[in-house]
Amino acid sequence: MELILTILLMIASGLMIVLVLLHKGRGGGLSDMFGGGVSSSLGGSSVAERNLDRLTIGIGIIWFACVIALGLLLAY
Repeated sequence: MELILTILLMIASGLMIVLVLLHKGRGGGLSDMFGGGVSSSLGGSSVAERNLDRLTIGIGIIWFACVIALGLLLAY
């Protein structure tokens, strides 16, 4: 079980890297990171961007679940 979760975690990690890099940059620098870009739209402007957002969130949930499951498996 540990091997399966580890392999799934590595695959999810690689996919997360690729999916995050595929996103279009929306910010204008550090000022937007700390709240300066409140007026910018948070949602994607096209169907492809919304689907990419959904896929990224789904893979992120799988990644998070693998991390928690491995932590619990190794703790007990």
